[in-house]
Amino acid sequence: MNYELFIAKRIIAAKKYKSSISSPIIKIAIIAIALGLIIMMIAIATGIGLQEKIREKIAGFNGHIQITNFDNNNSEITLVPVSKNQDFYPEFKSVSNIQNVQVFATKAGIIRTETDFEGIILKGVANDYDWTFFKEYLVDGTLPNYVNSVSNDVLISKEIADRMKLKLGDEFNILFVKNDPTKAPWIRVVKIIGIYSSGFQEFDGSFVIGDIRHIQKMNRWEDDQVGGFEVLINDFNEITLKSNEVYMQTGSTLNSQSIVEKYPAIFEWISLFDNNIYLIIAIMILVAGINMITALLVLILERTQMIGVLKALGGCNVSIRKIFLYNAAYLILKGLFWGNLIGLSILFIQKYFGVITLNPETYYVSEAPIYLNFGYILLLNVGTLVLCLVMLIIPTVIISKISPVKSIKFE
Repeated sequence: MNYELFIAKRIIAAKKYKSSISSPIIKIAIIAIALGLIIMMIAIATGIGLQEKIREKIAGFNGHIQITNFDNNNSEITLVPVSKNQDFYPEFKSVSNIQNVQVFATKAGIIRTETDFEGIILKGVANDYDWTFFKEYLVDGTLPNYVNSVSNDVLISKEIADRMKLKLGDEFNILFVKNDPTKAPWIRVVKIIGIYSSGFQEFDGSFVIGDIRHIQKMNRWEDDQVGGFEVLINDFNEITLKSNEVYMQTGSTLNSQSIVEKYPAIFEWISLFDNNIYLIIAIMILVAGINMITALLVLILERTQMIGVLKALGGCNVSIRKIFLYNAAYLILKGLFWGNLIGLSILFIQKYFGVITLNPETYYVSEAPIYLNFGYILLLNVGTLVLCLVMLIIPTVIISKISPVKSIKFE
């Protein structure tokens, strides 16, 4: 029989324990554990969620890795064509964990209506394009289909549609300036077949998705010439490794660039979230630990006579310390239970109802995204329990200083 655990249970179940002087201090310690866990869960869920959403949106517009001609500039416009006749297209067999390889081309244009005009980037795609990203953010209409003949259907963002007072089914002109400014620009009459809203204003405010064959014709390219290739990978955590492998497998005239390299400022910014998460976790565990130390010290002082009696009956310091550590573990687990209950409720409400909104101009998302993974929640619970118990070993040293003779007389 584990008599230390038995005595700890009797102490916890005692009515005197629940109405003692230490009771409010113990309640404060339990609340501190619960609040600490709630804050840590929210920090991790929103921090990782925001990182994943931003990565997902950048990859949705650019792919994870772009392969273009070395002669292209650093703008969003593809100038020098690349032949589709590559060993890695349509399937990248020499590099593992590649989800899709798709062609694209971009060209700057101007939307002109009867009352207004605005500069945009027409992104041309083909029948190999993966529409998974735009399917998630489609708010009206359907996705284009560029399988058969040249199509005038385009996918436009809600932001551009609202600014230009366009709606689903409307036709409008896109003007494309020729290399010779003395000549009249190309005009393409396109029809809005779908409207998307990703919340990433940097892209929503400029990208219109259309048929790549329009760009090929205007640029005087052959049918097998495109602006470049977008490579989608299965695991974003491998993007640096896969980017290097893709670079080694492409020809000497081609350049491959990951979105981390293309948008370094954004990825450096979101990497700072990790530091914030670590700092919040450290502070919350420290605060919870200090509260538990205080509660345990009060509990030990309140039970000084009991400690003296146990020592007089032959109880060793280690056994008596175990009693109070069992007691503390119960209090920590109680705090963790309420922390998990409240914390998960908050996270599920935000995940499915989007109560907390954000400014998309600053955070690139319109509502706080939530990343739920029960692995990290379990690790957070176990880590909090273990670290708090380790911190509580130190204050139990006071038990070894208590004299049985003096403590039994203690009032």
